[in-house]
Amino acid sequence: MRVTEVGDSEGQGTHESMVSRERRETGLHPSRNGRTDDERLLQAPRITEGTDFTHTDPWRIMRMTGEFVDGFDRLTHVGPAISVFGSARTVESDPDYQAAREVGRLLALSGFATITGGGPGIMEAANRGAREGNGLSVGCNIELPFEQSLNAYVDLSITFRYFFVRKTMFVKYSEGFIIFPGGFGTLDELFEALTLIQTRKVRDFPVVLFNTQYWGGLLGWVREVMLASGKIAAFDLDLLTCTDSPEQAVQAVLNRFNQRWWRSPAPGDAAFGELADDPDPERRARPHPR
Repeated sequence: MRVTEVGDSEGQGTHESMVSRERRETGLHPSRNGRTDDERLLQAPRITEGTDFTHTDPWRIMRMTGEFVDGFDRLTHVGPAISVFGSARTVESDPDYQAAREVGRLLALSGFATITGGGPGIMEAANRGAREGNGLSVGCNIELPFEQSLNAYVDLSITFRYFFVRKTMFVKYSEGFIIFPGGFGTLDELFEALTLIQTRKVRDFPVVLFNTQYWGGLLGWVREVMLASGKIAAFDLDLLTCTDSPEQAVQAVLNRFNQRWWRSPAPGDAAFGELADDPDPERRARPHPR
């Protein structure tokens, strides 16, 4: 299969049809310059004499720092929150949309804010439910080649240039993730969360998968291939909860949150403000896989 660059006359019609289809399916619109800051960051530097300092990596470091500061400043008072992920292409008539809407509502009634990527589909549904439950609805948007419009149900919105800054906010200001069916971006959030938990960068962080039929094949592969070949340990499967019930999804994150904050400090614990090691003594005693 030949991959055609934008501007190649032979593939121009194909590229335009792909753009049109993407705009129809997702409601996303091409950015004005066609390139995002993330894309520029990941390119190898090509510095020549006379290059403007504002186009070099040291300057980008300052912009990244600014994004972190802005994100911390605006989200620090959000309070307990859960991040909800899923496809931007999920339509309102889809049962998953209605389930995500109910999850957002139940989280609000339980005193939690809902954080999403701020876009359409599952993100819109969760933000919508949060607002219907009189809870705080947060949208962390991202600059994309096809700009993602903010959904109408976001109360507090932030737009990021850099994916890694945005992903830090999802983890730092969430008590857990509820993950609906989605594509590569959703899988990215899922496996990053599992990696952070497995390597103990975050503790007591529930990850709930919604829609057992959708996730069943992936979980089967994890058990039958990854586990069977020794790439993960059996107790790593305990990091996930899978359900078809909005009530069970919300209860799973509530249970872990309550366990975290009502746990008694261990004798001699000098800093109970930091979470204790894994509460499962058997898991704690096992060698940690790498």
